[in-house]
Amino acid sequence: MRNPTTMRILVVNPNSTASMTGRIGAAASKVAAPGTEIVATNPPTGPASIEGYYDEALAVPGLLAEIDRHQRGGDIAGTVIACFDDVGLDAARSLADAPVIGICEAAMQTAALLGGRFSVVTTLPRSIPALERLAQRYGMAGRCTIRAAGVPVLALEDPESGAVERVRAEIRRAMEQDGAETIVLGCAGMADLARALSEEMGLPVIDGVTAAVKLVEGLAALGLRTGKSGGYAPPLPKAR
Repeated sequence: MRNPTTMRILVVNPNSTASMTGRIGAAASKVAAPGTEIVATNPPTGPASIEGYYDEALAVPGLLAEIDRHQRGGDIAGTVIACFDDVGLDAARSLADAPVIGICEAAMQTAALLGGRFSVVTTLPRSIPALERLAQRYGMAGRCTIRAAGVPVLALEDPESGAVERVRAEIRRAMEQDGAETIVLGCAGMADLARALSEEMGLPVIDGVTAAVKLVEGLAALGLRTGKSGGYAPPLPKAR
């Protein structure tokens, strides 16, 4: 029987790669407070990785289906969308009553609390336009640079790919060329790298998955829910 005092946080990886979901869930569980249960999941079908606008669009139906399936139990304290493009965020907030946090917004807001300028180090160059738009949306465009390490998302799953070293090299360039005081890792697949990179580089390295988990815990503890009077109002019932 489930403990009624447990706070359950849903962490949805919008792509269909279960091994990545496992790494994301493990990173989230490491920072979760005692009494917080992390429920990590991904859609059974859809893109194997999300690398641009086309993949985003394909991922949204499966993402929303996972959120709807888990919230029917009525005991989800909040949801984390574990894709740095904040895929389907507005639609998810319209669907769910409990808070929904995108990891890009969580990471950027956290970086803004820790320093003046920050750099986002993401995977491939085609991700940059989407992240520039999110930086504008979140009021961070004047405070950050966005860099691509030239790493396909799924290469982060392969220790022999050299992907982590490319991420390291791009972080060093951000520090030297951009004057970054804080680094944001621009992919949920990098979630397990943040702590080691922070110690190695000597500055805060932020992973959006873990930042979002702590934000959900805080919002839930305050008893706050998503406002429904404006843009996040739920859809009208379908005609029968």
